Parts: sequence; structure tokens; C-alpha cells
Amino acid sequence: MSKLLVFGVDSPATAEKVLDLARDLAKQQLLELADAAWVERTQDGGVKLHQSVNLTAMMAGSGAVTGALWGTLIGLLLLNPLAGAVVGAGVGAGTGAVTGKLTDIGVNDDLIREIGQTLEPGKAAVFFLARNATVDRVIEAIKPYNPKVIQTNLSVDSEKELIEALHGEQVGASSLAQPSSAQQPSSPQPPSSAQPPSS
Repeated sequence: MSKLLVFGVDSPATAEKVLDLARDLAKQQLLELADAAWVERTQDGGVKLHQSVNLTAMMAGSGAVTGALWGTLIGLLLLNPLAGAVVGAGVGAGTGAVTGKLTDIGVNDDLIREIGQTLEPGKAAVFFLARNATVDRVIEAIKPYNPKVIQTNLSVDSEKELIEALHGEQVGASSLAQPSSAQQPSSPQPPSSAQPPSS
């Protein structure tokens, strides 16, 4: 199962750098991404979505190849494979582009927009849908960008470990369940009563 990781960063420029870093990690086979995207909250409060994969272009190219193959095969039956390939490629590219435009694979666009609405103006968030990762190497690479974990589909314990690894914070079940020592109330005093204790 792919793991969804959403990191908040301080600017759109940082989001682009983190996405470039993820691509480099993928080339080194340290991170296998199913999808990646980033969103920014503009100064006027708008949300701007940036996909890392252009599905329309990708599906158009795939459709053209498939259409050309089928067109050639049909053209062979009709004794005109060249015309079949040309027509098939055109039809395949068109249907592939429409399919790509209507397909939303990977990180859900609605989730990206929803999280984008929660960001402060000028801030950004990076979304990774990772199939596999060399976790320690990826964490060390991303640490300098000071990412804040916004959301994951990791288990509670794994998410705590990720936060701790990124920020060196001590995160544990006991630290979340109880207030810090500065916030803990003092030990309760016995109630004062006007009556003397019975003997």
C-alpha cells in the first residue's frame, strides 16, 4: 500500500526544491513515488495546485502509441497499414488526452485543495504518495527544509517516529496524553473543613 505524506514548508520555492529533491531520490532508487504534488496559498488567499505528472500529456502519448498499433493492425486487414497507423495514432492521442484530463490518479486533488485552504498565505505543502522508501536516507535528505508533518496515512506510532526523526523531538504516547510538568496542576490539597477531626 502506498503511503501518503503531506509536509508543510515555508514557501513555494521550498516546495519546488523538496519536489526536486524527491525526484533526485527517486533517481537514486531511495524513494519510489506513485505521485507527487504541491500546493501554495497565495498572498491573496487563493490556492494554487501544482501536479508533478501531467496526466493529459502522458495519456495522450500512450493513446497515440496504442492507437497507432491498432490502426496498423486494422490497416493491414484493409490493405492500407500506413493510413491505419496515422488515423489510429490521431484517434488514440485524442481519446488518451480526454482520458488523462478526466482521470485523477494518485493524490486526490480535492484533498490537496482542502489542505491548501488551511495554509497561511505565502506557505506551501508538498504531497508524496510513496510506494517504497529508504526511510532513514529520505529523512536525512529532507530535514534541511524543515518540513512540518501535516497529514499521513501512517500508523499513529509510525507518524510519531517520523515527526521525531524530522525534528529531533521526543514524541511518545505519554507526552501526548499528559500535560508537561509546567502545565501539571500541583498535587491536590486536602479540603479545609470548619469541623475538627473526629477522635
